[in-house]
Amino acid sequence: MAGGNQTSIFEFLLWGLSERPEQQHILFLLFLWMYVVTVAGNLLIVLAIGTDTCLHTPMYFFLASLSCADILFTSTTVPKALVNIQSQSRSISYAGCMAQLYFFLTFGDMDIFLLATMAYDRYVVICHPLHYTIIMSPWHCTLLVTACWTLTNLVAMTHTFLIFRLSFCSKKVIPDFFCDLGPLMKVSCSDTKVNELVFLFLGGAVILIPFMFILVSYIHIVSAILRVPAAQGWCKVFSTCGSHLAVVALFFGTVIRAYLCPSSSSSDSVEEDTAAAVMYTVVTPLLNPFIYSLRNKDMKGALGRLLRGKVSFLLGQ
Repeated sequence: MAGGNQTSIFEFLLWGLSERPEQQHILFLLFLWMYVVTVAGNLLIVLAIGTDTCLHTPMYFFLASLSCADILFTSTTVPKALVNIQSQSRSISYAGCMAQLYFFLTFGDMDIFLLATMAYDRYVVICHPLHYTIIMSPWHCTLLVTACWTLTNLVAMTHTFLIFRLSFCSKKVIPDFFCDLGPLMKVSCSDTKVNELVFLFLGGAVILIPFMFILVSYIHIVSAILRVPAAQGWCKVFSTCGSHLAVVALFFGTVIRAYLCPSSSSSDSVEEDTAAAVMYTVVTPLLNPFIYSLRNKDMKGALGRLLRGKVSFLLGQ
């Protein structure tokens, strides 16, 4: 039955953010505000890094890449959710669902790989400072980001092609506010054993290997810091790694909850899964610019110069 009649399915129904009609208006305003702030905040980070030569370093190159990925990641899911709330429709076409799945996986996995790359950058700068400029040269940084994009596209294509082989026999309600692997497998009426195995091993590897890599990097960082005077060492690690650790904890905490912890199909479970999905698809990209700018003097200075320059330009006209 696999691949037998999926072309006859023109649309799915999304469970959405809430089933309660009285909450739709406030949810629309809340998510519209969060989306606008997310895009504006991350765009300011990219512009500040791009226009300030003081920030043309590997750490800020990776941060700019993360901000770009966050804009694309959020734009994959939130606009469609806003359109559905405003139009009071929960439908999404089959083609639209597959496209959303592919781009969601691509940009979501890109966040994971970039966070691991940023941990490696912090490891090199603290544990091997004398070799930092050689190891993290512009060519190597570009190569790392290119490798991240290549891996994410390969992973996303693998999962998406496996979903294409499934059939969906009737109009199904996807228990989420966007098309994701787990919810799509739940509503399929064909055998999903292959999908589940690939999801378990490949999906688990994509989440856990970078997470373990980040943990090992920070174990080495802490070991290196403990070998220098306490006050100086801890100030250094907090100033260079605190923001990254905060984002890692927030993002991986919710991703692991959503993908590696089994859930039932009850209404309460769907609400819990949706809340976890909102945390890593909307809240984390929203908070990233604030976390990185508020804890970083160089970033605050660059943003201040960028905004003052824009205001001066507008007043000059």
